[in-house]
Amino acid sequence: MAYVKEISTIGRVEACLLSPHREKGLEKSPTDALTLTFDGIQGDCHSGATMVSDARTMKQYPRGITLKNRRQVSIVSVEEMADIADKLAIPSLPPEWVGANLLVSGIPDLTILPPSTRMMFSSGATLIIDLENQPCKYPAEIIENHHPGHGSAFVAMAKNKRGLVAWVEREGKIASGDTIRLFLPPQRLWNH
Repeated sequence: MAYVKEISTIGRVEACLLSPHREKGLEKSPTDALTLTFDGIQGDCHSGATMVSDARTMKQYPRGITLKNRRQVSIVSVEEMADIADKLAIPSLPPEWVGANLLVSGIPDLTILPPSTRMMFSSGATLIIDLENQPCKYPAEIIENHHPGHGSAFVAMAKNKRGLVAWVEREGKIASGDTIRLFLPPQRLWNH
């Protein structure tokens, strides 16, 4: 068995986004390119080698514990954002509204890529998928502000389509138009 399997699907970066200030909310702004360091995206509010435990980790740790930051980059797909928008009966769901750093295309069922999948960009930069980014109330509030009466359904409609969070394995730049190769680790189900 090979250690990793390269998937022939080649994805593409459609947009890069960042937000230097977390206190201004979830929304990100488009930018020409992202510079990845081992701490995450240079200039983004989610960068850093560590993070503090929160609601997402409360089953494992009390709030306020310092942990390795494996949520440095948020990734969504054109196809899944369009599907969610269709289910919400809104014209589109911009990646800015869900706090994404990368909007990609051409990777079927992006959100269900397995943990430890490598996303290798044509620049050489590499991300390691950590987990699915679960739908939450914050994008729902933004959607509600733009389309009153439609945001409350976001959490249900975005299930298994909200995208992924990842961390930087290899530094480099990512820009719109870059291609993406996927390398998946062998998958076996732990059935206990």
